[in-house]
Amino acid sequence: MKNSIKLTAGDAFPLTEATLLDGTVVNLGKAHGDADWQMVVVYRGKHCPLCVRYLNLLEEHQEALKAIGVSVSAVSADSRVQLEETMEKLTITYPIAYGLTEHQMKALGLYISAPRSEQETDHNFAEPGLFVINEEGLLQAINISNTPFLRPELDVVVRGLSFVRGQDDYPIRGTLSY
Repeated sequence: MKNSIKLTAGDAFPLTEATLLDGTVVNLGKAHGDADWQMVVVYRGKHCPLCVRYLNLLEEHQEALKAIGVSVSAVSADSRVQLEETMEKLTITYPIAYGLTEHQMKALGLYISAPRSEQETDHNFAEPGLFVINEEGLLQAINISNTPFLRPELDVVVRGLSFVRGQDDYPIRGTLSY
């Protein structure tokens, strides 16, 4: 059996820095704009058409997320050049970063895959993850998948976050140990 680190709901989101196309290094766990919560979407990379589709769908939910105080960032292990090529297929307004390292992938508890061929990509990459970090820097919600076709439906995520944000005392779920 292989050992794997998995983040637990209620844990502090690990410091995770990555680089935007303009060269700015960002802390992915920090909300931006007027938001006090942050959603981090980890995607596989340029080679994944399902990821490109998901990132474009995420843009359609930007206004609803902003309205409830949730900012969004996306990141992959791709290089700068690979992200530039991906941007040609995206119509997004949220920050997207590149250069997620294997160490960072492991710290986030993500599944990691090797490319099937050089045509797919030239580096190991993270499988999808979605993290919602509250105003205290704690993980409010976590979704980690080992494949790109098992991701949460974004309209369900937005409705759920709208409900949680509307409750003054809604707890972080899934914190009991076993």
